[in-house]
Amino acid sequence: MGYGIKLRVWGDYALFTRPEMKVERVSYDVMTPSAARGILEAIYWKPAIRWIINRIHVLQPIRFENIRRNEVSKRVSVDNKAMQGEKSVCIFIEQARQQRASMILRNVEYVIEAHFDITGNDDTNPGKHLAIFERRVKNGQCFHRPYFGCREFPVNFEWCDDNPETPFTGELDLGFMLHDIDFTNNMTPHFFRAVMQNGVIDCRKEVVA
Repeated sequence: MGYGIKLRVWGDYALFTRPEMKVERVSYDVMTPSAARGILEAIYWKPAIRWIINRIHVLQPIRFENIRRNEVSKRVSVDNKAMQGEKSVCIFIEQARQQRASMILRNVEYVIEAHFDITGNDDTNPGKHLAIFERRVKNGQCFHRPYFGCREFPVNFEWCDDNPETPFTGELDLGFMLHDIDFTNNMTPHFFRAVMQNGVIDCRKEVVA
């Protein structure tokens, strides 16, 4: 049995990177279900529950902006010498800096409609989890600051009871979108056909690997 919530989230910028873009980052038109789940888990995560995204309401027109950002071109390598303290574990930014263009979203606002399922036999009181999540949202609490795809694009959030109004009418086919990644099956990505009906994307449609 699922227990549903609505959460309004908004921010100045967002970047939900398309996996087919290898070098330059290009955002999906709207937030992905996996990004929405990450926001909920940043506010309240427990092994006893699993968040499932039902719908995403798009409350602002879709606007893109092109920016350039400094990034590093490699990761820190932790080898045996580093583990034994024979060399420092770091990256010298001046030697690894590179600029990348990014096509990002600006002035985004969504309502995440989701529910959670109980995953085990321990800690099976759904009312407790729902009350804790609502209290944390209303108090502005989170385990870490949620973000829209990248950590430099923080999320503002608040509890939502009403049905949100969107500026969209009719149907808009957004193509195939990343739904989530199955970490129990060799990190297999799953996609779905994202169709926005009157500003609402139903994330419960058939998912393809």
